[in-house]
Amino acid sequence: MWGKRRRAWIGLLTAACLAAAAVAGFATHGAHSATATAQPNCTLANGAKHVIYLQFDNTHYRRDNPDVASDLEQMPHLLNFLKDNGTLLTNDHTILISHTAGGILSSLTGLYPDRHGQAVSNSYDYFKANGLPAFTSSFKYWTDTVDGSDDSLPNMAGEGGQTAPAPWLTYTAAGCNVGGVSAANIELENTSTAASGDMTRVFGSGSPEWTEASTDPTKALADFVGIAIHCAKDAALCNSPNAKPDDATTVPGSDNGYTALFGAKYVNPAITGGQPCVNDTSGQPITDGHGNCGFPGFDGALAKNTLGEVAQMQENGVPVTFAYISDAHDNHTLFRASGPGEADYKQQLAAYDAAFASFFTRLQHDGINKSNTLFVVTVDEGDHFAGGTGTPDPANPGALAYTHAFCTTLNACPANQIGEVNANIKAALPATEPGFDIHFDDAPTFYVNGQPSRTDPSVRQLERDVANTSLPNPYAGGTATPIAQRLADTVEEQTLHMVTSDPKRTPTFTMFGDPSFFFTTGNGCKSSSTDPGFAECVDYHFAWNHGDVQDEIGNTWLGFVGPGVANRGIDAKTWTDHTDVRPTLNALIGLTDSYRSDGRVITEILDKNALPKDLHGGGDRVAQLGAAYKQLNAPFGEFGQQTLVASTAALKSPSALTYDAIEALIANLTAERNVLAGQISTALNDAAAGNGSIDQGQARSWITKANDLLDRAKTLAAGS
Repeated sequence: MWGKRRRAWIGLLTAACLAAAAVAGFATHGAHSATATAQPNCTLANGAKHVIYLQFDNTHYRRDNPDVASDLEQMPHLLNFLKDNGTLLTNDHTILISHTAGGILSSLTGLYPDRHGQAVSNSYDYFKANGLPAFTSSFKYWTDTVDGSDDSLPNMAGEGGQTAPAPWLTYTAAGCNVGGVSAANIELENTSTAASGDMTRVFGSGSPEWTEASTDPTKALADFVGIAIHCAKDAALCNSPNAKPDDATTVPGSDNGYTALFGAKYVNPAITGGQPCVNDTSGQPITDGHGNCGFPGFDGALAKNTLGEVAQMQENGVPVTFAYISDAHDNHTLFRASGPGEADYKQQLAAYDAAFASFFTRLQHDGINKSNTLFVVTVDEGDHFAGGTGTPDPANPGALAYTHAFCTTLNACPANQIGEVNANIKAALPATEPGFDIHFDDAPTFYVNGQPSRTDPSVRQLERDVANTSLPNPYAGGTATPIAQRLADTVEEQTLHMVTSDPKRTPTFTMFGDPSFFFTTGNGCKSSSTDPGFAECVDYHFAWNHGDVQDEIGNTWLGFVGPGVANRGIDAKTWTDHTDVRPTLNALIGLTDSYRSDGRVITEILDKNALPKDLHGGGDRVAQLGAAYKQLNAPFGEFGQQTLVASTAALKSPSALTYDAIEALIANLTAERNVLAGQISTALNDAAAGNGSIDQGQARSWITKANDLLDRAKTLAAGS
């Protein structure tokens, strides 16, 4: 959400609140059809005619307070739909660093961040030509570059510095129109008219759209950002003068004859019979906070708005849709966080539940249901709640109340205080540190000026100082708490898939911190100009931290319903992560990407008759191989987490010999891991594509080797 969460880097969220009232001057607002319009050339497997993919921001299956129902429990229409009709996996995991951009992009592509470019999100630093780090946003349209002349590589930097494969290409090539509603980077993300901005990239400098963004960015946000349709070749929807070439890379002319509609101004009339506004699930037009029909802002991607736009697309010739729903635990009108059980939090979840009830009823009426539609519903990350216990709210029986005010006396914050502990990390460290910048986060990445090597004495001293720094924690009675729980430099960052093909954006090192803290380099909420404190205050505007390595952050959920999906209810055992979504979705609809996925088909949740034949023959051995592969290669898998323990010991150590020895062992283990994981991944990808079955003897050998590497990583961690 705001600022550090979603997209405040472009200052657009002033338009993110929704107007519930109808827009004057329109007689009808996107009335939907009784029967969905099919797209005859879109041929999918297992009887599927539609794909509906929904990704929440920070929405939980687990309870954050044992006495308060979880987010999903408070949305029973969604929860019951998933567990009663398919499989809800509750042992799913995010990537690192686990933020909205990285989580969505790994789910959409099946690639770890080192292969799609967003290893640090929702923003990141890159080193300019003068050696100084500069800030930029992860959220840019797919074919944008980083920022100007200092780094002209794609923002979505894939292998070899090429543009990472866009997630719609496989489906448009199969004859399916693909809709995007607020999902990361597959629609325009900003109204920037800079040379590397979205408006320039898609519409061109001096175009009417570009001019509108220059003169009225608020209206341009509603008109052009957040909504798109990528059309199959020669599709009627894009037979419009408003359609633009749908480039696949940063190179103009890489569209291969495909076109797309960008923005509600052009999408909405194409799916409503000419009307400028689409209705939300309550029947009201979707508008921004100024009454403009169109995109309501990313913070305004409430369930009723996103689901209304998705339904309208699905009913009118867009059978594949990827969409984002904003989180429920931030108050989207009062600019503050809400705590578990708080009245406005409960009210927003109730509104989300009502939206899903209307959505499912509407789709059923249109003939879009579990018999012909693959539903995939997941979340980008989990959260740590930074706050107290809450107290009974006398104004709202059955609800809890929290203190929504800055707390600047950290050892005397009230018991019902809410908010992350804002800490100025530069003020907390010795004044002799080298110049550096950080990515503001509870897991900040450090970028040391000049991009020195990891063994540079100043870097090593900075790492040790960070490891040895403690700050007062109001949620622990004001006692001093170490700020760092885990540390990784470029060696371990390689292990965790955090080093991309763009060397300019590789962090010098990463600190995975105490999850109640949020680290900055400024003094934004000091109690006064003379306040010497390092942890300036508890900021009630934000209380849900993510990006870090704690289980409550890394553990998420993933639901599948539809043709070919086994009805297993809640599956708390099968270990998955974001990269498994894409290959599993593709297996269910019979399509194959042109690249090797980092994920694997979740064979445990597919009906046997829906499994690709070369995976079907492997039986339990394929599932065992897939499980071993995940523990070996996933950032939250056992290998990554154990080597991270060892990395922390290395970076904390004052001994150069100890540091060098541990780092060398991590590097060697990672090199072995990469070879073995590559072999397993290639075999699983080939089998999913029908290019060869899994050899049983080879699978047993790979599993043995994977377990050996896991044991060696555990031994290294235990001895560090």
